[in-house]
Amino acid sequence: MSTDSDIPSQDADGHSRRGFLRNTALAGAGTAAAGVGATVLGAAPASAAEAARSGGGTWRPDATALQFTLAVMPDTQYLYWGSQDSVNRTPQEESFRYVIDHSGPGGGDNIVFMAHLGDLTQDADPSSFRQVDKAFTLLDKHGVAYSVLAGNHDVTGDDSRGDSPYLRTMGPHRFRRSRTFAGADATGYNTAHIFQAAGRSWLVLALDWRTTDQGFAWADKVIKAHPRTPVILTTHDLVHSTYDDNVFPYESGDPEDNAALADYGRTVWDKLVDHNDQVFLTLNGHYWPPGRTTRKNAAGNDVYLHMTNYQNRYFGGGGMLRLYHFDLARDTIDVETLNPWVLAQQPESRSGLAAELSRISGPVDTFSLPIDFEKRFSGFAPVGARPARPARRELVRGTVAYWRFDGQGAPGTALAEGDTVRDLSGSGNDLTVVTVPGTAASALTWSDDHHPDQPGHASLTFAGGRNPLHGSYLTTGAKAPLNAETFRSGYTIETFVMMPLDWDATDNGFASILSRRGSAGAAGKHGRNTDPDEPLAQLSISNNGREPQFNHYPLNDTYPTTNWGHGLVESRWWHLAVVNDGRFTRLYVEGAPVVDNPDRVSVGLTTLGRPWLFGGHENADAVDIVFHGSVGDTRIVNRPLRGDEFLTAR
Repeated sequence: MSTDSDIPSQDADGHSRRGFLRNTALAGAGTAAAGVGATVLGAAPASAAEAARSGGGTWRPDATALQFTLAVMPDTQYLYWGSQDSVNRTPQEESFRYVIDHSGPGGGDNIVFMAHLGDLTQDADPSSFRQVDKAFTLLDKHGVAYSVLAGNHDVTGDDSRGDSPYLRTMGPHRFRRSRTFAGADATGYNTAHIFQAAGRSWLVLALDWRTTDQGFAWADKVIKAHPRTPVILTTHDLVHSTYDDNVFPYESGDPEDNAALADYGRTVWDKLVDHNDQVFLTLNGHYWPPGRTTRKNAAGNDVYLHMTNYQNRYFGGGGMLRLYHFDLARDTIDVETLNPWVLAQQPESRSGLAAELSRISGPVDTFSLPIDFEKRFSGFAPVGARPARPARRELVRGTVAYWRFDGQGAPGTALAEGDTVRDLSGSGNDLTVVTVPGTAASALTWSDDHHPDQPGHASLTFAGGRNPLHGSYLTTGAKAPLNAETFRSGYTIETFVMMPLDWDATDNGFASILSRRGSAGAAGKHGRNTDPDEPLAQLSISNNGREPQFNHYPLNDTYPTTNWGHGLVESRWWHLAVVNDGRFTRLYVEGAPVVDNPDRVSVGLTTLGRPWLFGGHENADAVDIVFHGSVGDTRIVNRPLRGDEFLTAR
């Protein structure tokens, strides 16, 4: 809490009371390195099952789920002022129960670790720490993984101070049974903890509020001993807010940039954070109101610097929790701030002040932090690109056509009229380039860009469109076996596609990735939603937000069945799959079924024996638009495939 320049007043034990002012499934970790004379409890971090001690029962976080939560508790000092005979453990214990109850698959939040940011007491008095000990025993009994550190109200001086009530109560010995405790420095005031989440190890450093050079050297050594592990740095004093708490809701300015390094925080940055790229998030208390900012480290990567503290609020914050909900599937950390002590009370019994404290929902306390975890961690824990797979591995039973574009033209070079792309299935469904008259020579080019899970590491880039018609597309031969296929027993069509940033709904909407020539009218189709001039089958990208659409005329109906997907963003690769099991047709995007998959029997695909177009679409038997974007590996199989048989399967 507060600054260390306040006028001191002595408590009964001689402690100076400072008044308050404001302010992937990567490498596992081994034992942390420690400095000379350091305490190390040796064990490697535990799995979720190992973390639960007998008698715990409910602390069972899921260490493999891609969603997990780090709970953060800032300054709780006003709950523990023993020298004033003022102790209120209940709010903090209620928060601890929340942490316990919200771990594991059934808990909702999957809380895997809790970090306290210091100032456990107001007066550093032994009587206060006896009560703190009782509260934290609740976590110990349940085997909860947590860290603590000393704030300026818990100790005096720096980490060379020696013995103290804090150290006797919350020192390394407290964690002797903790499976996540990885070590302490020689003083015992700086500790390391490693928890498991999202299938990997995460290192938490809990540093004294005034760490000396030996402490920084120890922390640096711990980080270097775990070179592939992301690091969350917790300490009491690092950044302070750049706005005031004189009104509420706070006039907080830009909530993404309303904090700055404190004087001591600059020391922490210079001596530890800046040159250690593994440190991606720092958390501190001490000051209020809350704030956050982002700085670039020496490697040019973002470090998120967050300060949170609620001691200035009703009941000294009442054991407030800030929850960092990590979601590695969404590349986002969602942050919320709540008070379990208030939430446990019946709403009608809460005072107005308590109700205001139940959830803090302003932009400085509830927000989302987008972070590309793989990219951010690539400097120390790179994820290698998935290697290309040979075509023969993708020729599953029933493959009737397989086109891919690696090992042919150099990236950026153009395909010319008459060039051929072989059908690697051996079925003879080779593709030949056709160019619309007047089209630029670069309208169809080879590329080494590809979907990360695509077997072939190459694609074709189409620069086509309408208004006027232009571009190059490909076609099967007049006698290709694929032309006559009806797929009465089912089929699977797969492709990879990306629309560029200059994609335009008017000029490029409803261009086909793949289509079957021959009009619905010529095949005798009629009835609802029938367009007699449209092709008999087309996998297209609509003009309405780039939605994938598979419109096809089955053998058993005179009108079409249409599968619609959601809008696909530009400049991102997408895997599309159309699967028909002999009765129903389903469209999948990235392996997930789309919402509009009609429960309508649609058997096979009607044919007039005419060629298929790759990147071309015709209307009334004439090509009217050429695709604009990139298309990768494309495979057609004469049976329905399961998801684990798709081209993306691992």
